[in-house]
Amino acid sequence: MGRHSLPDGPRRGRTGPRSRIPRRNVALAAGLALALAAGTAAAVDGGPLSFGSSCWDSAVRLRIVAAPGIAPALKDAAGYARDNDVTSDGSCLDISVTARDTYEVMDDLRSRRKGATDFEAWVPDSGVWVNRVLADDRSIPVTPAGNVALSPIAVAMIPTAAKSLGWPEKQYSWTELTGAAMTSDRLKLGAGDPSRSATGLLALTQLNHAASGSKDGDTQAAATAKALSQRTSDNDGQVLETLPRDLSAAEQGNPRRNQALILAEQAAFAYNASADSGDDLDLFYPKDGSPRLDHPFALVDEPTLTTDESRAALRFMTLLGEPEGRRILEKHGFRTDDDEAPAGLVAGAGGRAPQPYTVLPDEPITDKEIEEALGMWTITVQSARLTTVVDASSSMSDPVPGTSESRMAVTRAALLQALTTFTPEDEVGLWTFSTKLDGKRDYRVLVPTDRLGDQVGSGTQRDRLSAAFRGLKPVPDGATGLYDTTLAAYKAATASYRKGKFNAVVLLTDGVNQDPGSISRSSLVAELRRITDPERPVPLIAIAVGPEADKDELGEIAEATGGSGHLVTDPSQIHSVILKAVVRAGDRN
Repeated sequence: MGRHSLPDGPRRGRTGPRSRIPRRNVALAAGLALALAAGTAAAVDGGPLSFGSSCWDSAVRLRIVAAPGIAPALKDAAGYARDNDVTSDGSCLDISVTARDTYEVMDDLRSRRKGATDFEAWVPDSGVWVNRVLADDRSIPVTPAGNVALSPIAVAMIPTAAKSLGWPEKQYSWTELTGAAMTSDRLKLGAGDPSRSATGLLALTQLNHAASGSKDGDTQAAATAKALSQRTSDNDGQVLETLPRDLSAAEQGNPRRNQALILAEQAAFAYNASADSGDDLDLFYPKDGSPRLDHPFALVDEPTLTTDESRAALRFMTLLGEPEGRRILEKHGFRTDDDEAPAGLVAGAGGRAPQPYTVLPDEPITDKEIEEALGMWTITVQSARLTTVVDASSSMSDPVPGTSESRMAVTRAALLQALTTFTPEDEVGLWTFSTKLDGKRDYRVLVPTDRLGDQVGSGTQRDRLSAAFRGLKPVPDGATGLYDTTLAAYKAATASYRKGKFNAVVLLTDGVNQDPGSISRSSLVAELRRITDPERPVPLIAIAVGPEADKDELGEIAEATGGSGHLVTDPSQIHSVILKAVVRAGDRN
């Protein structure tokens, strides 16, 4: 077979039609195969294999790392390919599959650790991990080729707990299900850590989305995250280990055991397949829709792969969309079609009509929502100590394009919104800066960095900070005293470092340094590098607001501390950018 087509099928046995593989995967695989094949026709100048040759004489070895949930199915598919002499360009597929937690693989790819490319393909449980690798320009590149299996996320319960909530007839939303667990002494809800588990992350994001429409949505979302954080595990496998070991009254009431779990349908299916009779989990599918694990198939460091390796990987992916591959995946509890939910699979996972097991969320989860959920999780769970430094130069009175409000007015609103996501344990302070703001100094400490729940006079630190945010005003004729302020704020933050918290300086400015008597940029960067301590990380999160700010300059300054620089054209984006920056800083530290 020539190189300008998809890799070929089995040499013998059932070939089967390929029409049932999702169309998006066919398009992606075909496009990628053509791209890989460009300019490689010379690779087949030896002519076609003779009918008498064995495909194992030129077998292509392929190493795949996969999420633990799908690895057994891929191993079975690899065995099928081996037993049936499935070929790519006339060569048999010699495929090995290794199970590894997805967050570990992502961390290795993003940090370029030794051994990070000891495999040619990666099948994580969700595209959120692939997207995070793609968003980091320092990571080892990955090339998504399509998705091979689906599994909706739901809430599994032991039978007594499910019956108490009216399963299967009664239907609940995400907020109602988690609310029932949060308000009951006898129903504890466990979940995967959203920083390590796509199941936990997608559920948390969906919960945040559901709460966003309510008056106190941010506060409600933070409270839910805080409650979940008390009972998280790294992955679905560890979450399942928190269930009662038996269904005796004493074990069910054990406070260290969970009676309900946020779980992928496939994980519930696998658990029920091995559970004793009567110990099966029952599954509630939220009526406002179940986000799905989509199991993308991606090539790793594709430019370094040989054409044979790349095409063999694509051939294996297309096999998973053929009838035999689909049968293997469904046998392991995966859905293989966007629109189909096999009754036997759903029943095996603990679902039953009229539970809405085919309902998707009204709106797909966006990358922005995922980053915000991760940022909120980091702040909520770890607790934060943030020194906020806000530019008060006269240019902050300039209007935001398309609105009648000034940059400062919109910045104030964004900071007040961000404040609602913090808990009483978080520590937040406020500095402001402009040239000659306080005598010869370019900065002033308006609110020292302390716990939001601490009593200050007749109110709390949160009340004091809210009032200070609302009182922020541009200084008439004030210029941007950026460099001296940055160094002073960073020194203060590192000197007051709190172990066990996420320490950071958040600096917002709409301009470049305009103080001719200040430290130079090169001296500032050198001094920041000198005082930065990897054992006591305090990343600087620098946000450029408006077209006059220099994102590249802020990026250079921030990166000296392990932080990051960001540009927002609209100050209303500040809240989401802070949360995104928190995630990035947490990944690096």
